[in-house]
Amino acid sequence: MNLSNPFSPNSDFATPGRREFLTRAGLGFGGVALQSLLLKDGFGAGAHLDGRPQFAPKAKNVIWLFMRGGVSHMESFDPKPMLTKYAGKTIAETPYAHVQDPERLKNVRVVVVNDANGQQRNVIYPLQVGYKKYGQSGVEVSDWFPHIGSCADDIAFVRSMWTTDDNHGAQVQFHSGKHRLDPPAPTIGAWVNYGLGTLNENLPQFVSMGPRYFDKKDGHYLGPAYDSVKLKVDLKNPLAYATPEGELSRAEQRLGFGLVDRLNRLSEKQYPDDAALAARIQSYELAFRMQTEVPDVINFETESEETKRLYGLDQKETKPFGEQLLAARRLSERGVRFIQIMHGDGAAGAWDQHSKLKEKHSELAGQVDKPVAGLLKDLKQRGQLEETLVVFATEFGRTPGTQGSDGRDHHPYGFSVWMAGGGIKGGVVHGSTDELGFHAVENPHYVTDIHATILHQLGLRSHTLEVPGHKRLDMDFGSVIREVVG
Repeated sequence: MNLSNPFSPNSDFATPGRREFLTRAGLGFGGVALQSLLLKDGFGAGAHLDGRPQFAPKAKNVIWLFMRGGVSHMESFDPKPMLTKYAGKTIAETPYAHVQDPERLKNVRVVVVNDANGQQRNVIYPLQVGYKKYGQSGVEVSDWFPHIGSCADDIAFVRSMWTTDDNHGAQVQFHSGKHRLDPPAPTIGAWVNYGLGTLNENLPQFVSMGPRYFDKKDGHYLGPAYDSVKLKVDLKNPLAYATPEGELSRAEQRLGFGLVDRLNRLSEKQYPDDAALAARIQSYELAFRMQTEVPDVINFETESEETKRLYGLDQKETKPFGEQLLAARRLSERGVRFIQIMHGDGAAGAWDQHSKLKEKHSELAGQVDKPVAGLLKDLKQRGQLEETLVVFATEFGRTPGTQGSDGRDHHPYGFSVWMAGGGIKGGVVHGSTDELGFHAVENPHYVTDIHATILHQLGLRSHTLEVPGHKRLDMDFGSVIREVVG
């Protein structure tokens, strides 16, 4: 009896039609939303695309690192010494009063403190950490990120980002380009999935790890086939719902698949043109193959101790994020197109320091700094950084003024993002905020400019990614940041 592949024409339980697998197999895959091989067979919103780059790409895949809550740009990748010089003064009492132009500030959330006389004053909060220059490029980076700083010559820092949502719905806006109050729109990972074919038919194109709140979908009007597949670095249960509900052996699973495959011939005859059924079948096939592939990806036994130390797997504070980044490297080298990793638990995100900024930011930076640098160095030494684009982002920055006694509020008017690899120039600082870190004043970029740049490096033109009935504006498409493209 041939049990090697229940979908093979040579299987004793297979039938000529590969799409005869029942939509409700009942073997543990019912809750898995997989993008699978839909583009190849012409199902879903992207049927008119051929899955190939539109021009020669510089990158094959993306590792997207998102710090949830709002990293202070001034205490990370855009140090502002004037904050310390004028600490305790109102902005109007400094030479930089122009940054509080009424027109610019009409939507700013004013944060005030009481002075010694009980009067409310919006005052400047000093830098909470030192900084220094790194590499031949001399890029200034906070002392909370020394390991990332050591990679400065491989990184393009964009210090002039802005967005329009001043609350944590900005996490949705950074991923989709749309305000939280707008109709839901596909995320950048979904657009990559939509535009390009798979590089590995045994793994999904789009994987996500880490905490996610607010909008937990990616495909939206593109359809659930373009949602990310949630993975965990857990050998016992890496993929939710992808293990049998009962204790079934591999052979028993194959028997079950073969049986429902035969039964499904009846459904195919009754509904010969049911594209949804065919799409669902393919997702189950991929899920079956992933039962073997995914555990192998997150099994680090073959990795050297040196590599594990590079990601911080030998340290308690860095191990959780380090494991996710090592898994990301292994996924990318196996052909997964877009790997999305969120850091910072809680509804708003752990980086949301309205108080105790110094204590909390230094702790969180300690969790991610070494693993992120380890990822960049590991990719580079393996020759993978040339074709893997790494993005480090957050939804907005923090205010130059104080909130309470030791925190900073949300700040969407100017903040920092960086990119490395995948044809991006290294050792580059593009754009700037003013002297207090308030506004993006030089080469300002809305969040979708990052999207357009990623798509460009993957060989896709952002303006061509559109579907009937869903008009996108120029702002939604974004513009390539040419100054950071190699």
